[in-house]
Amino acid sequence: MRKKIVAGNWKMNTTLADGVKLATDVNNLAEKNPTKTIVIVAPPFTHLSEIAKLLTKVHLSAQNCASESSGAYTGEVSVGMIKSAGAGYVIIGHSERRTYFREDNEALFKKTELALDLNLVPIFCCGEVLSEREACVHFDIVKKQLDETIFKFDKVRFSKLVVAYEPVWAIGTGVNATPEQAQEMHKYIRELIRGKYDLQTAENTTILYGGSCKPSNAGDLFKNNDVDGGLIGGASLNAADFMAIVKSIP
Repeated sequence: MRKKIVAGNWKMNTTLADGVKLATDVNNLAEKNPTKTIVIVAPPFTHLSEIAKLLTKVHLSAQNCASESSGAYTGEVSVGMIKSAGAGYVIIGHSERRTYFREDNEALFKKTELALDLNLVPIFCCGEVLSEREACVHFDIVKKQLDETIFKFDKVRFSKLVVAYEPVWAIGTGVNATPEQAQEMHKYIRELIRGKYDLQTAENTTILYGGSCKPSNAGDLFKNNDVDGGLIGGASLNAADFMAIVKSIP
């Protein structure tokens, strides 16, 4: 049975003090309103070790990791460092990493492999930009992203990760993917997993939606059979809004 997950990606926001307060508020709300949904926060690297100390009902993720395990890579943060700071998850392949930092599928595969080696749970992102959707090649783009990365793993390793679909054209643009568009792509990804592995693996894989999800539209998105939760950006910076999204999971 696949897990329901809502993960908050804070991106490059909050000072350490602000981040500790936000994480404390989210954790307190999670304690007061128990849920079977796995709740995750992904603060900046600088916050991880401090926030790890205070979480009781919420899990911790990094937003990225290096594609090497150690060495002379100034400014990079390895999976070993992330794990030692107390995180159990790591976001890999977010559209902003692909777009702004030119991360390609080869590097993303290496990152995912390193994370799995240390038993971190990768939240692996895939998705198309507006021009690709308008050209009706969005399914091809997502398939290529998966074929060249996480579909290289055997079934045992693949079953340890989480997939997140990001319609890049709906991130921070004010344009939302409809629940129907979200379900269509999530179902397609699940069918790809079934074709690559088997029905059981497909049914057990958690697939999150990441594209301008907020309290007002979360319920409609999460009602879809193949949408197992969300990777939340801006709305995760407000504890009440974030937890309202969490409570929208059926």
